[in-house]
Amino acid sequence: MSYAKAADLLRLAEMAMSRFDGVALQDVTEAFGCDHRTAQRMMRSFEALFPQVDISEGEDRRRRWHMPRHDPRWLQAQGIRDSELAALELAVKRAERDGSPDEALRLQILRDRLLAAMPSSQALRTEADADALLEAQGFASRPGPRVVADRRLLRVLTEALRAPWELEITYQTADGRSAGRLLQPYGLLLGTRRYLVALPAQGDGRMRRFRIDRIQDARITSRSFSRDPEFDLSSFAAQAFGSFHSEAEYGPVEWRFSPAAAPVARQFVFHPNQQMEEEPDGALTVRFQASGHTEMAWHLYQWGDQVEVRAPQALREMVAMHRRSDFQAFP
Repeated sequence: MSYAKAADLLRLAEMAMSRFDGVALQDVTEAFGCDHRTAQRMMRSFEALFPQVDISEGEDRRRRWHMPRHDPRWLQAQGIRDSELAALELAVKRAERDGSPDEALRLQILRDRLLAAMPSSQALRTEADADALLEAQGFASRPGPRVVADRRLLRVLTEALRAPWELEITYQTADGRSAGRLLQPYGLLLGTRRYLVALPAQGDGRMRRFRIDRIQDARITSRSFSRDPEFDLSSFAAQAFGSFHSEAEYGPVEWRFSPAAAPVARQFVFHPNQQMEEEPDGALTVRFQASGHTEMAWHLYQWGDQVEVRAPQALREMVAMHRRSDFQAFP
């Protein structure tokens, strides 16, 4: 057996142990990028190597393989690799950069717990190797403007989302007034600004976004609530180009990048639901549906005069006087 195949089988064992419902053939094809027949061969080898594996058949008539999770020696034998520890360290840096101190703290706790399960000599060696890997690959927190997060407020919001509990907040409106709100929180949206997605307890039944930097105070009530199972946070977020959403602005968006800018534009995901079309002259047309003209204009400014807004007309007029020709590079 090659080293690569042995590593794949060990990874399969980790998957079968960590997933409560076990691993199906579809999980194997997705995780290893192989076809169905290759996945079947992998599972036969897996059964031969790990005879303690449990095999069951679910209601969907699919076989699932599950490994017992009660043996702590598995984690000690596997340990944590330097590349995995480096990935955790990088996730901590990203969380800190994005103004998520609670997430950064939890990742640090997870890191420490994993290292604590390893022999001291191995843990020290892994830490040293991970530090060297981070330095060699140039990982660092990206400089640049960001909003400083209120840790106390984020802890309250996180606790309310986890339960979930209704929230009482004091919110500063756009005209500077302070107003009380009773909310049922559904999630957080990250971006240049962070938003709380919540349903007002008394209102028209429509989901709202509340800028976190405008929440002056928040208190968890003793009342829990049941979330709407039909609500999907990702779909709701996709209504906006960035963080801001406006029903009045929502609609088709179409941008045409010049042949010079097209190779760079192809590397971008401007929106989760975007469609790209190659033009005969080498230009690239991008289409999607979203709102948030101001955030779109902020991004388009970086492309100078190498992008043309075809729709909507309001955005086209907004950027018309700001398409500079003296930018030396693309984003």
